[in-house]
Amino acid sequence: MASAAEQMAANLSWDALGKATELRQRIFFTIGLLIIYRLGTYIPVPGIDAVALREFMDSAASGIGGMLSMFTGGALGRMGIFALGIMPYISASIIVQLLTAMVPALEQMKKEGEQGRKKINQITRYATVGLATFQAYGLAVSLQSGDLAHDPGLFFIASVVITLVGGTMFLMWLGEQITARGIGNGVSLIIFVGIVANIPAALAQFFAQGRSGAVSTPVILGVMVMVVAVIAFVVFMERALRKIHIQYPRRQVGMKIYDGGSSHLPIKVNPAGVIPAIFASSLLLLPTTIATFSGSQTGPVMSTILAYFGPGQPLYLAFFTAMIVFFAYFYTANVAFKSDEVADNLKNQGGFIPGIRPGKKTEDYLDYVVARVLVIGSAYLAAVCLLPEILRSQLSIPFYFGGTSVLIVVSVTMDTINQIQSHLLAHQYEGLIEKSQLRGKKKSGARKAPARR
Repeated sequence: MASAAEQMAANLSWDALGKATELRQRIFFTIGLLIIYRLGTYIPVPGIDAVALREFMDSAASGIGGMLSMFTGGALGRMGIFALGIMPYISASIIVQLLTAMVPALEQMKKEGEQGRKKINQITRYATVGLATFQAYGLAVSLQSGDLAHDPGLFFIASVVITLVGGTMFLMWLGEQITARGIGNGVSLIIFVGIVANIPAALAQFFAQGRSGAVSTPVILGVMVMVVAVIAFVVFMERALRKIHIQYPRRQVGMKIYDGGSSHLPIKVNPAGVIPAIFASSLLLLPTTIATFSGSQTGPVMSTILAYFGPGQPLYLAFFTAMIVFFAYFYTANVAFKSDEVADNLKNQGGFIPGIRPGKKTEDYLDYVVARVLVIGSAYLAAVCLLPEILRSQLSIPFYFGGTSVLIVVSVTMDTINQIQSHLLAHQYEGLIEKSQLRGKKKSGARKAPARR
């Protein structure tokens, strides 16, 4: 039988959304800030030769240039002030989270509550500035080496670095405002909008090649079916769980004896989410990004690296898969699912896994289960992330599809819908509480009897 929450969730409608005033304000606030982000992608960095940049990006659009441009919402292709996107902040957050799990001082800071969380956020911001400065300087030097600057020199490099770092920090602030006062996770929504904004143009280009005969009709139909199948597969895998049965013994509180209960400990098939794919992509795209804008100035070392680790190369695919698998296990064990903390919490709450002793034995059993579940989870991540490489190399698909972009779009959509449903459920609960209070007042007023004299 469905629970009360499930019955209320089934009754959610546009009428309920219209009555939830606070939720509407949050949605409009989020949309407004995302529009500001999209407008910022069209503001160019000073000193860029727009004609040379357009010709260069047109020639690189089918390869790595198109991939990088899609993840920045087209800002990199236009060299806008948001050309670095929000990726430096994400990379800094991942690094700080990993260090928090390994450095005792940061781990102790995390346990200090709200004050510790503020300190860790401040460290993350400083790390973002450092990473953004490093990436912006590398991009400015690459632009200058590729003859894409009007007046190359120290002033050009300084202006590019200041503009790009400022754009990244503004996006970080924008994401925090959306998370606090809007709906959904702000940073994820910024990446989501950047990816979705380029899909119509990429589809139009793909269908135009079909009309010209460059891509056959069966390939177009096959890709459309593949899109639907991949999205359905990602949704299924992101919702897949491995449930571990938890038993609670009978307990006595005062003079009362409470019967023991049971529940389930859910373990996601992919506990790390899109973090392994993002981290692996960032590491692999760094040398390619520099080489893309450096043009003929690429040195012999970089040329050798690109020859073996360029997109589509066998070593690139093997290294990409290995990095995804490694980060899936590493991030899950150190951040996403700490088996020692879960075992301690179960022991403190009096819960146990049937047939497993509490404490160290429970921790070992959880490690055993998670390690085997991650075999499926990491293989799923690697398969989805390798799909665009196959499409580009084997079928000559002219736009970036699949991989991290599909994972982000599906995950962010599911998370945002869940948050909207949570707000609507809270609004319905508030309405039910108000009605019950009014009915209680009426009944209490009706029960009053005339005073006897």
